[in-house]
Amino acid sequence: MTQNEILFARAQRHIPGGVNSPVRAFGSVGGTPRFFVRGEGPYVWDADGKRYTDYVGSWGPLILGHAHPAVIEAVERAARNGLSFGAPTEAEIDLADLLCEMLPSLAQVRLVSSGTEATMSAIRLARGFTGRNKLVKFEGCYHGHADSLLVKAGSGLLTFGNPSSAGVPAAVANDTLVLPYNDVPALKALFAASGSEIAAIIVEPVAGNMNLVQASPEFIRAMRQLTQQNGALLIYDEVMTGFRVDLHCAQGLHNITPDLTTLGKVIGGGMPLAAFGGRADIMAKMAPLGPVYQAGTLSGNPVAVAAGLATLNEIRKSGFFEDLSSKTRQLTDGFNAIGQELGIPFCAQSVGGMFGVYFAEQLPHSYAEVMQCDRARFNAFFHAMLDAGVYLAPSAFEAGFVSTTHQKSDIQQTLTTTTNILR
Repeated sequence: MTQNEILFARAQRHIPGGVNSPVRAFGSVGGTPRFFVRGEGPYVWDADGKRYTDYVGSWGPLILGHAHPAVIEAVERAARNGLSFGAPTEAEIDLADLLCEMLPSLAQVRLVSSGTEATMSAIRLARGFTGRNKLVKFEGCYHGHADSLLVKAGSGLLTFGNPSSAGVPAAVANDTLVLPYNDVPALKALFAASGSEIAAIIVEPVAGNMNLVQASPEFIRAMRQLTQQNGALLIYDEVMTGFRVDLHCAQGLHNITPDLTTLGKVIGGGMPLAAFGGRADIMAKMAPLGPVYQAGTLSGNPVAVAAGLATLNEIRKSGFFEDLSSKTRQLTDGFNAIGQELGIPFCAQSVGGMFGVYFAEQLPHSYAEVMQCDRARFNAFFHAMLDAGVYLAPSAFEAGFVSTTHQKSDIQQTLTTTTNILR
């Protein structure tokens, strides 16, 4: 047995499925998960000592690559002063100031520890602010594992083929209204019928949990107009896209000002950190100022905040996103060229440092179209790439990520490997 197989067998004794997050189990693609022991730049090494070029990047946070010196130094410096206080620190103010400076839609922001916590809290706040209960989400969009959000969700639920989760009360699910992504007529019809009952729309502005699917300009405009006309809030879930697709996030690319925004992943630089924020009048409803309660012992953890500040300061440097986007386009343009050269249904697209790759004739625009992609062919491709030392997400329903430490030579080697496998 390999060391990875030994560790996986051992893990299954006391951890459900042997993993602490379902998609890590390789349940969709089959085989043995890789247990990583080290990362540096664009590479990771598993328990058997094999090196991989990493296009998962801890599912998005590692925009600077693994073990970036500035982030590691900031974490070590903060850790020497104490791991947690459960009391305010100046660094929390620095991070809040920086987030509000970088993202004009944020008048105020509250730090939390996970993306799920951020989206759950934003939805509670939207309901508390509007006095309404109904929430609109879209098929295939994953916003964390809070009860009201596990209705036709993406990410691991798509991987395992479940439209929802056991343990979600019907009464909770009944307040979640689910529509197809990018379906403007359906959205308009819903607001015409129930607009006065809807507290908010929550959306992944670039979906990354049913693979990468971009929102159309018409869809974006419709969400903003309909929420404003009906007194509902628009929540941009930028846990994945935040500072990943652009310095001003997806909302900057879309020229949209949402009422609330959730952030995570990149803002923690690989540490457990997330946030939600928005308009001042809405945020004033948060305790201790208002009646909407939210709390967390480790919110604003000083070590996580240090990692986040160091990461955000790096990505603000001139030319950062131009370089990142160029590298990601090199990868996806190469994938598209391979599909055309070989005459096979294989295509790709990117936004900033995110990308999607599909075994399909055309780029998907909805959950239904993603489900038509050839998953069996993806699974075979995934394992062939893994054997060749390229680590992609172990699911046909997850976006991929490029870091600034990926060199053009790394990407070219990935493309050469892809050609050899698919030929």
